[in-house]
Amino acid sequence: MELLRVVYRQYRWPFVLVIGLSLLSAALGIGLIAFINRELIVSLNAGAWLLPSFLGLLLLLMAVTLASQLALTLLGHHFVYRLRGEFIRRILDTQIERIEQIGSAQLLAALTSDVRSITLAFVRLPELIQGVILTLGSAAWLAWLSPKMLLITALWLVITIVGGWLLVSRVYRHLAKLRGLEDSLYADYQTIIEGRKELALNRQRAQQIYETVYQEDARAYRHHIVRADTFHLSAVNWSNIMMLGAIGLVFFMANGLGWADTAVAATYSLTLLFLRTPLLSAVGALPTLLSAQVAFNKLHTFRLADYQESFEQPAPARAWQTLALRDVVFHYGDGSFAVGPINMTLKRGELVFLIGGNGSGKSTLAMLLTGLYQPVSGQILLDGVPVTATESADYRRLFSAVFTDVHLFDRLIDARGEPADPAQVQLWLERLQMQDKLQLEGNRVLNLKLSKGQSKRLAMLLATAEQRDILLLDEWAADQDPHFRRIFYRELLPWLKEMGKTVFAISHDDHYFLHADRLLEMREGKLSELTGEARDRATLDAVKSTGT
Repeated sequence: MELLRVVYRQYRWPFVLVIGLSLLSAALGIGLIAFINRELIVSLNAGAWLLPSFLGLLLLLMAVTLASQLALTLLGHHFVYRLRGEFIRRILDTQIERIEQIGSAQLLAALTSDVRSITLAFVRLPELIQGVILTLGSAAWLAWLSPKMLLITALWLVITIVGGWLLVSRVYRHLAKLRGLEDSLYADYQTIIEGRKELALNRQRAQQIYETVYQEDARAYRHHIVRADTFHLSAVNWSNIMMLGAIGLVFFMANGLGWADTAVAATYSLTLLFLRTPLLSAVGALPTLLSAQVAFNKLHTFRLADYQESFEQPAPARAWQTLALRDVVFHYGDGSFAVGPINMTLKRGELVFLIGGNGSGKSTLAMLLTGLYQPVSGQILLDGVPVTATESADYRRLFSAVFTDVHLFDRLIDARGEPADPAQVQLWLERLQMQDKLQLEGNRVLNLKLSKGQSKRLAMLLATAEQRDILLLDEWAADQDPHFRRIFYRELLPWLKEMGKTVFAISHDDHYFLHADRLLEMREGKLSELTGEARDRATLDAVKSTGT
C-alpha cells in the first residue's frame, strides 16, 4: 500500500526496527508453542525447572510483543503528526484561488476525518503486521511437523483468507463512497451553522435544508456505513468459524486418515488456536487500514503546493516609488467572470479610492493588486521592473489588508513578526476609540467577540501594527456608524498618509470622495480613472440619490 511505502521512505530505520521486533515476537510465540509441544505434550518427564522456564518465556513474549506494538504505534503517531503539519503548511503555501476552489468544507474534512482515519489505522496496524508474521512463521513450524497436513490446512486457510478478502473488498468500496459523503455532510454542517440566523427566521427554508439536503446525505451515509460494517462483521465471523473448522479438519486428518499421531494433532490444534486471535485481529484491522488508504488518497487529490520545510526569510524592504499593473487580465476557472485588461499605476504615499457597482470586479482587482490572485496575462511592475513568480512572496510583503470577510487574529505583530510596539499600539487604540473595548495581555488580544464595526477597527489595528507600505481597505467604513465614518475619512486616512503609507480603499461613501488623491472606477471588469467633471459628477450623483 502507498501509505506504508511513504512511512517506509520517511522512517526507514525505525520501520525496519519495528518489523524486526514484530519478527522476534512471532518467533517467541512459535517458540512457546514448540516448548509446550516438546515439554508438556510429548515429554513425560517434567522437571521442577519446567514451570519457571514456561513463565519466563511467557513474560519475555509479553514484553517483546508489547514493545513491538508500542514502537509501531509511536511511529504511526509521529507519521500522522508530520503528515498533518505538512498538509497545513501546503495549505498556507497554496494560491488563494486554489483554496477557494477546493472550499473550506473539504479541507476541514481532510484535517479532521482523514487524519483521524490514518491515526486509527496506525493504532490497529500492529495487529495486522503481527497477524501476518505469526501466520507465516506458524506455517513454517507446521510444515516441519507434518508437510502433508500443512498442505490441506494451508488450502483451507487460503479459502478462509480469499473469502475474507472478498468480503473486505466490499468494505473498501463502501468506505470510498463514505469519504465523498463526508465532504457533503461537512458542507451541510457549514450551511446550518453559518446560516443559523437566516434559518431561524425562515423555518420553511430550515425544513427544506434539513429534509432534502441534510437528510439525503445522512441517509446515503447511513446506507454505506451499514453496508461496510455488515461486510466487515461477515469477514470476521467467516474467519472465526473457518479457524474452528480447521481444528476439526486437523483431527480428522490425524485420527481419521492416520496422517499423524495425536501429539502432532494436538500441536497443530494448539497452533491454530494460537493463530486464531492474531488472524482475526488482522482481518478486523484491515478495513481500518483500507479506510486510511482512502483518506491518504483523498489528501493527494487537492493539488496543493509542494511541501517546503521552512518559511522563506523576508527580503529587505525596498524603497519603491511606483507600482503598476500593465495589461493584467484575470478570469475565474469556470469562465463566469473576467477582469481586464487592467492598466493602473500607484505612487508611494497616495490615497486612492476605488468605486464600482456590485459584481464590477473591485474585490478581484484588490486580490490581483495584492498578489493573492495570479493574472492570466499581463505584468505587475515595481519601479518599472516586472515582479517574477519567485518574487511574489516578497511583493506581497508590501501589503497589509482589511478585507470585507475579515478574520481576526489575537496577536499584534510588527513587520518582523515580533510583538508590536506598545506605544504605537496604544496610539492607534486611542485613534480607533478602542482603548476601553479591547483587553490586551502583552501583544495578545484577549477578547475577539466584537461587533462588526469593532471587528473592523481591530483589523485596522492589526494591519497598521504590521508597518507595511501599502494598506488595502475593502469597504472598511461600511460597518462603522456615521460619526466614526467621518473620523475615518477626515482623520485616520490623513494620519496614514502623513506616516507615508499608500492607502488603496474600496469605498461606496460618495460624500467623502473629495478626500482621495485619485478616484478609480470598476465597471464590468474594466478600470478607469475619474477626473475633472467625471469625478465631480460621481459625488453629485451620490448627493442627488441620497436626497431622493
